[in-house]
Amino acid sequence: MNFVEELRWRGMIHDIMPGAEEQLKKELTTAYVGIDPTADSLHIGHLVGVMMLKHFQHCGHKPIVLVGGATGMIGDPSGKSQERNLLDEATLRHNQEALRNQLSKFLDFDTDAENAAEMVNNYDWMKEFSFLDFIRDVGKHITVNYMMAKDSVKKRLSSESKTGMSFTEFTYQLVQGYDFLWLNQNKNCKLQMGGSDQWGNITTGTEMIRRIGGGEAWALTCPLITKADGRKFGKTEEGNIWLDPERTSPYKFYQFWLNTSDDDAARYIKIFTLLPKEEIDALIAEHAEAPHMRLLQKRLAEEVTVMIHSREDYDAAVAASQILFGKGTAEQLRQIDERTFLSIFEGVPQFNVAKAELEAGVNVLDLLADKTSIFPSKGELRRTIKQNGLAINKEKVKSEEQNFATTDLIGEKYLLVQRGKKNYFLIIAE
Repeated sequence: MNFVEELRWRGMIHDIMPGAEEQLKKELTTAYVGIDPTADSLHIGHLVGVMMLKHFQHCGHKPIVLVGGATGMIGDPSGKSQERNLLDEATLRHNQEALRNQLSKFLDFDTDAENAAEMVNNYDWMKEFSFLDFIRDVGKHITVNYMMAKDSVKKRLSSESKTGMSFTEFTYQLVQGYDFLWLNQNKNCKLQMGGSDQWGNITTGTEMIRRIGGGEAWALTCPLITKADGRKFGKTEEGNIWLDPERTSPYKFYQFWLNTSDDDAARYIKIFTLLPKEEIDALIAEHAEAPHMRLLQKRLAEEVTVMIHSREDYDAAVAASQILFGKGTAEQLRQIDERTFLSIFEGVPQFNVAKAELEAGVNVLDLLADKTSIFPSKGELRRTIKQNGLAINKEKVKSEEQNFATTDLIGEKYLLVQRGKKNYFLIIAE
């Protein structure tokens, strides 16, 4: 497969340095993508770079993941990001190992083939580098004029003239450029890939390789992924969508992709899945015939959830969605795990009762109008039951004489009350 052609039809190329495509056609080539190790999980904002590396290895080339341990120890140079905090070495190493475990779902680190994936940490070669050594051996080769000409520097100086730009920020391109130089000299790495906002830093690396090492190197960037309305991709009101199921449940992860717009789904299915062009084109055409069926979103959500989590997690997320939107059964409700259950009903009103009170059974009127305030009065509750508008644990309550006991609890702890089609309440018995 031709790597550049594959990325091109998927809409994953923003800039590519002349000669890069010819180099990739000529021989097995090593490329790297940098990842910030500020957490022990990737989030979906990292996925574009990861997918680029996955395609790269699939096309027969060698991918390297560079964990930015040295830059992680600096923190955010601008002081603006709450996410990029200063890290100690123990935390860095923990995060690095966690990221490697996640990346092993995408990249083959353990193959005996020549293009086995590698992970490196720039802290390993930067920790012994003194400031004086750095400015002598690296800084003197790149002029201030060259650095000032970068769009990223120009934008910072023009848009934030009141606060200016810190020395750390200004020299960051030298640190990233040196990473590329080190990998070029020690790993024969000839290509760096990243987001389009990294073009300036990446090309500083290619320039450094040319001036210091006399070698050849290339740059390739992908577009910054945004939503159709221009908002940042991968962020929700609650924050990042993480790959770690403990941070973002598979159900919520699935829902994120399922709820994308038509325009976004048509772009995302090319970028975040491995489906071939013919199949994607057919899906887009089929979706256009019946947009209300949301075929694109369903397939996108399936492919990405199975890739990141598992087929079992995907099936559980689909069942959970059916429960929330009225089609699920009592049996399905009892089969889902507690984490998914709480994820589905996160934010619904909760009421606590003592489990001991349910031992002998409690009448539905007392339970919902007295022991909890789900209904303001027994009269209103009686009317709702008569109108067939009340369900507990996905089963209709047929009589006001009905009792509920500990044997009715889901996971020995929960009762799910549904009033009408959309109003849910959770009773927790402890």
